[in-house]
Amino acid sequence: QVQLVESGGGLVQAGGSLRVSCAASGRTFSSYTMGWFRQAPGKDRWYVASITWSGGSTDYADFVKGRFTISRDNAKNTVYLQMNSLEPEDTAVYYCAASRPGSFVTYPRSRYPSAYDYWGQGTQVTVSS
Repeated sequence: QVQLVESGGGLVQAGGSLRVSCAASGRTFSSYTMGWFRQAPGKDRWYVASITWSGGSTDYADFVKGRFTISRDNAKNTVYLQMNSLEPEDTAVYYCAASRPGSFVTYPRSRYPSAYDYWGQGTQVTVSS
């Protein structure tokens, strides 16, 4: 069983930056594809970004390209989402997700929640105007 714990959310002004982190349990972190999704109140959960098991490939939703960067540190069992030039529309609960170890999820499947087997509890990001 993989446990994911997000941290780093908070309140930031428009134009500001924030980095959220997701720490994973388990000894096979380097075999998971990791994804970030977000969900605003009353809306569906949307794909944000993903990174393959080695970090060799990343993918982003169009609405965050050029502003957000996903990265991972396999030695620390942690994936990060650096968010710059934040907008009020980025306000949401941000969830990290992990694929099943050894499933080797890649784009475009990595854009779908069904590709992931484990989810964190989420961290709130609020961007004020």
